Amino acid sequence: MKFLDETPEKRKEKVKMKIRSNNVGNRKTSYKWIVTIIVWTFLISCLMQTFQAGLMNKVNLIWAFVILIGFILIGIVFDIVGVSVTAASEVPFHSLCSRKVRGAKEAVRLIRNADKVGNFCNDVIGDIAGIVSGSATGAIVAMLHLMAPGSDEFILSVILAGIVAALTVGGKAFGKGIAILNCNSIIFAVGKIVSFIVPAKEKKRKNKK
Repeated sequence: MKFLDETPEKRKEKVKMKIRSNNVGNRKTSYKWIVTIIVWTFLISCLMQTFQAGLMNKVNLIWAFVILIGFILIGIVFDIVGVSVTAASEVPFHSLCSRKVRGAKEAVRLIRNADKVGNFCNDVIGDIAGIVSGSATGAIVAMLHLMAPGSDEFILSVILAGIVAALTVGGKAFGKGIAILNCNSIIFAVGKIVSFIVPAKEKKRKNKK
């Protein structure tokens, strides 16, 4: 009866209040994570850019294209992992954890930190790979212009940038479909890879203690 007595204005106000107070999981902004990810982004970006620039100065045109495709694939692969970790469910891994199957605990840990893993894979590695791909594209355009001095450098850069963008976006679109359909399998595989790194660190800490 109380609901019937309410005016439309009061109902709208209640709906607004519910929307405002809807805190997903009551999570607070982790400023420590933000600072950490900024530092890691800077370091990885510098490393990948140095690696790309160093190689581009020493290879021929064919290998330059191979390097460019490699960076595009890095962006696509990490995008697949980022999408998979947000779509995966930790429930299937519980029984594997009880049987001590390699990679199961790591998979659960990845899923429980899906926001951070997705941020690292999609935003950090994905965006850096895109930026480095752009730099590699510029280096290839310069090579093509030196090989054919009469060519229009602007047209070459536009065409090549368009091809790189199309391959990147198309590859990520294709990868997202694979990620959603096979999210648990992909995260399990990533968990196995991580299991070869994380336990080694844990053992070192135990030995120090």
